[in-house]
Amino acid sequence: MIRRQNSTWLPAALRLLRSTAGAALFLTFPICGCKSNAHTSDSRLREIDEMLNTRLPQGTPRSRLEFFLSSRGYKLESAPDKNSLVAVVRRIDADTLEPRTARVTFHFGVNDKLVSYELAAAPDAPPLP
Repeated sequence: MIRRQNSTWLPAALRLLRSTAGAALFLTFPICGCKSNAHTSDSRLREIDEMLNTRLPQGTPRSRLEFFLSSRGYKLESAPDKNSLVAVVRRIDADTLEPRTARVTFHFGVNDKLVSYELAAAPDAPPLP
């Protein structure tokens, strides 16, 4: 018969180290294990950000991104440089049924692939025909 050993033989410092390591591992998971893909801190633009993040992941070719925007009627604006594209994206918030408008700046790498994008709130003007 094998007897179960009692952990009382461990010095107090070793028990403290074991519990501290467990706590550190537990606290590190939420910080490192669950990274957010949010591109804005504005909660009103959450649905637009989620839609863009899902439909236009990093590495999307510029031509596909331009087709995506134009086929949905999103207005393009002048970009600050040749490696950027600026669009006004408008959606209806599913929770509040209110319009949400964002000015989105897309940034492209040397191969014309999407590197990142930024969202900023824009006035909620009605769309033009």
